[in-house]
Amino acid sequence: MVQTTPTTESQSKPAKKPPNRTAFKKGEKKPNQGKRGPNKVTAELKDMILGALNDAGGQAYLKRQAEENPGPFMALVGKVLPTTLAGDPQHPVKIEHALRPQMTPEQWLAAHGIKP
Repeated sequence: MVQTTPTTESQSKPAKKPPNRTAFKKGEKKPNQGKRGPNKVTAELKDMILGALNDAGGQAYLKRQAEENPGPFMALVGKVLPTTLAGDPQHPVKIEHALRPQMTPEQWLAAHGIKP
């Protein structure tokens, strides 16, 4: 017969972490955020990137990159596309689902050229 030792309350529960006194609190602003949003470095960096793109050839440069480096180019496209899909109120976005008719297992095997 196997004997077990009884555990005390302190052994079975993990120790609690002290509260994070520097955590973000509701209504507080992040450091260097300013009155109306992120700091100016973000806007300046974006302007520098767009300036470098313009100096490199603009749209012609991007077209060349799409042909020579399609993977990184598509990653860039994914970053700049809007994350929400909205349609024009006059022409809303339509989503259609096409369902295939149900097949029996025998029909599926025959359709895929597999003999039962």
